[in-house]
Amino acid sequence: MMMIDKILQQQIEYYRARAKEYDEWFYRIGRYNRGEENNQRWFHEVAIVREALHKIPDVDDILELASGTGIWTQELLDIGKKITAIDASEEVIAISRSKLASSKVEYYKTDLFTWQPNAEYDLVFFAFWLSHVPPNLLDSFLSKVNQSVEIGGQIFLIDSCFEPTSTATNHIIEDDDNFYKTRKLNNGQEFQIVKIFYQPDELQNKLNQAGFQAEVKITDNYFIYVHGKKFR
Repeated sequence: MMMIDKILQQQIEYYRARAKEYDEWFYRIGRYNRGEENNQRWFHEVAIVREALHKIPDVDDILELASGTGIWTQELLDIGKKITAIDASEEVIAISRSKLASSKVEYYKTDLFTWQPNAEYDLVFFAFWLSHVPPNLLDSFLSKVNQSVEIGGQIFLIDSCFEPTSTATNHIIEDDDNFYKTRKLNNGQEFQIVKIFYQPDELQNKLNQAGFQAEVKITDNYFIYVHGKKFR
């Protein structure tokens, strides 16, 4: 357990240190530029996921977990009247707050591994977070997500498929049983994080066990995404 705690602390430190670089990954800049063909494929698949998210009818209250620099918070502003955004990094919260400047978003700095739900929402959303949850903590995390969703309420999540061109050119990723991965910043500083690539059937079963009726889809290369409803 001590090893996992240490890695999870490094993971928080990594995303704090990476805050100003994070958008480079999503927008395929610098180390994440994989050439025109791969980049076009990436943005085409982002558009597919974005379109699926925007099919959700407007709701009142959204909870966004691991809200990051606001890339997806910006999309959620078109769906919800109020967004509660939680992240463990004050640095990414500051970027999101500056980027969006929206009174509809309330930010809270909280470690999601110690977070305890205190309200129910119409929609709970998280992007590129579940893959950072260690297997032994997955059930308890999904249980907390369930507690945060109203009966009949919805979840939407996005994460990574295993695809070597999704990460930086100086990252080597392997689809193996070792879920501790090394990640580098632009300055070469290294961190250990958790990174797990879920298969659709596996993820669907886990969500069903957690009380969600979920439809799990994948794009051709890069993303796995889920729209589900709470049934218990």
